Amino acid sequence: MPTVIVATGNPGKLKEMQVYLDDLGWQLQLKPEDLDIDETGATFLENARLKAAGVAKALGQWAIADDSGLAVNALGGAPGIYSARYADSDRARIDRLLGELAGCSDRSAQFVCALALANPQGDIVVETEGLCPGEILPEPRGSGGFGYDPIFYVPDLGKSFAEMLPQQKEAVSHRGVAFGQLMPHLKALTLG
Repeated sequence: MPTVIVATGNPGKLKEMQVYLDDLGWQLQLKPEDLDIDETGATFLENARLKAAGVAKALGQWAIADDSGLAVNALGGAPGIYSARYADSDRARIDRLLGELAGCSDRSAQFVCALALANPQGDIVVETEGLCPGEILPEPRGSGGFGYDPIFYVPDLGKSFAEMLPQQKEAVSHRGVAFGQLMPHLKALTLG
């Protein structure tokens, strides 16, 4: 069973990625805590590439990286690649975003997820980007999910991400779309 390093220190992200990659028979493993890769890219895809390539080269193993966040149209794409660093807690990030959108009629937004897989030499062998369009609610709804989920509304389903069952969210989310696009390429790879 090939081992693939997930270029994150977040066990929750590893668990979420495992759901999508289960059928491949890969053993996923978190990157070492002391291995930090600077996210200096200007886009989600650039940051995913940097993380995957950096971890793969440093460890001499296959590595997969995810860089994702929320892009709000009325805010010029913010918080964008700074989604996790927009404030110091989920509640503070939501409050800041809602404050910045106060009085704004355009509440359109999208969640973005970029994925990159690097071989042990650090070459990116496959990459993709998934989008989930939606709107920012005026106040949080639902108790599931994390991050911006309580204020991200998907009109087609009439629910915020935080109101969806995990299986519903996996099917329509930016991460679900990105993994759906990536899977045929991953299944065709032989990791060695």
